[in-house]
Amino acid sequence: MSLSIVILAAGKGTRMKSAITKVMHKLAAKPLVEHVIDTAKKLNPINLSLVTGNGAEQLQPLLATKQVVEVVQNEQLGTGHAVMQAIDQFSDADQVLVLYGDVPLTKVSTLQRLIDCGDANSLRILTTELADPTGYGRIVRNDADEVICITEQKDADTETLAIKEVNSGIMVLPAKWLALSVAKLTNNNVQGEYYLTDMVSLAVTDGISINTLCCAD
Repeated sequence: MSLSIVILAAGKGTRMKSAITKVMHKLAAKPLVEHVIDTAKKLNPINLSLVTGNGAEQLQPLLATKQVVEVVQNEQLGTGHAVMQAIDQFSDADQVLVLYGDVPLTKVSTLQRLIDCGDANSLRILTTELADPTGYGRIVRNDADEVICITEQKDADTETLAIKEVNSGIMVLPAKWLALSVAKLTNNNVQGEYYLTDMVSLAVTDGISINTLCCAD
């Protein structure tokens, strides 16, 4: 099944308080986002796109050497909105892997296991369990242990905040369903953003199967 990969790299990274855009900070002598690009290429996608926004000009030399399609997110309105900007890149793919430019240490083998944990018509989420899950979106399951939604920290009630299984942000989605459904996202939440994580509740509504890979590393 053909795979398209999109790397989200448009965020401001305000916590770093640096003139260098977050994804261009270096780890082992390479920008964070370069590590992600190199990992993504090892999965042999039919195309690889990078959503840029704040500090996009700092990424241009890297983009020129990496053969990556740049997609510009002029307004930073959330991860779901970022993926909306790249929809045209997915037209020939069966499935779409969403990665993040500031998450450089995910193994190729882990991503391949995530892709393989369901068929191309399923939504697959990379999760982990944390003793202190503060700040992360919680994986909410029903009594049958099926994922029904992901609730972000700022939108969570006390019961949901107690959940230890969290969303890594990395997911694989069916390409055609994503293209049709991403426009249904709303910004009805505390942050006023379009969350990519809300694709999970849309998948439940549409009868799309959801699989998770819980990873310790």
